[in-house]
Amino acid sequence: MGRTRKVHSTGRFGSRYGVGIRKRVLKVETQQKEKHSCPECSLGVLKRKAAGVYFCTKCKKEFAGGAYVPKTMTGSLIKKMVMQKKYTPEVLEEGLEQPFSEKKLDQKEEKKESKKEKLITKAKSVLGIDKQPLNLLEKALPKQKVEQKTEKKEKKEK
Repeated sequence: MGRTRKVHSTGRFGSRYGVGIRKRVLKVETQQKEKHSCPECSLGVLKRKAAGVYFCTKCKKEFAGGAYVPKTMTGSLIKKMVMQKKYTPEVLEEGLEQPFSEKKLDQKEEKKESKKEKLITKAKSVLGIDKQPLNLLEKALPKQKVEQKTEKKEKKEK
């Protein structure tokens, strides 16, 4: 195969699959092969049994982690949140008067209404409706035009 000084373990792929993919594989493999410390006994004796399953040979603890790394970024963020105790169930229950999905729907409806109000005020200012009666809007709408025409025809027939 030759030298693999630049590409390291991804030299086995040769020129296949593209440079970007080979670089990503190299990055993941180097992280995976590093020695990781156990969260229980803090010694670097972890073994990867399967994707996301790790085993400490010293304290005999088996735990879940990331697919290639025992500690993921999201896992560490959640651990910090739990340690700060800001997001305990009691605090969450106090903050929620109504179910979360209903709250979101109410907020969306309020946003839609506020957008409609803004558009109406813009249209009124552009058309100068504030100064004039609302007849301009009635003339602009096609349904009302049809109704007005039928009323005129009825008047003429009488």
